[in-house]
Amino acid sequence: MNEFEAGDALKRAFRDHPAGVGLITAQTPEGPVGLTVSSVASVAVDPPALSFSVTRATGSAGGVLHADSFVVHLLDSRHAEIAQTFAVSGTERFIPEQGWETLPTGEPVLRDVRVALRCRSLHQLEVGSSVIVVAGVLDAHFGETGEPMAYIDRTFRSLGEKL
Repeated sequence: MNEFEAGDALKRAFRDHPAGVGLITAQTPEGPVGLTVSSVASVAVDPPALSFSVTRATGSAGGVLHADSFVVHLLDSRHAEIAQTFAVSGTERFIPEQGWETLPTGEPVLRDVRVALRCRSLHQLEVGSSVIVVAGVLDAHFGETGEPMAYIDRTFRSLGEKL
């Protein structure tokens, strides 16, 4: 299998593997930036750390990668529309109707999200055109919990009942 075939195989393998949905936001000198990710994972409890990856180091991803701190929102099904908005370049973001507030430290945060973790990058590892970020958790903001949401086969979906 050549590299191209292996890449296609990896996409196919993960297409039906459900992933949680996160939204990463940061404040930059040019204004707020944000992007939807399906790669947020817990890394450690002591020290508290998580990881995520971004596809390229430009645009919103570049803003997050260069920010002093950022917010990792763990989304539920109430936020499917905003997840879709931040997954597509050039969409209207950070508008009042979406429910944004600014933390005292300057980062944009969704006020009705189930959890928002304020973080600072500890390590960044370039892998091809992607960057894996390991981030230390500085603070947490908890809200109401909604129906869990996952990203499966390029769509956002609510999760069903427990097995």
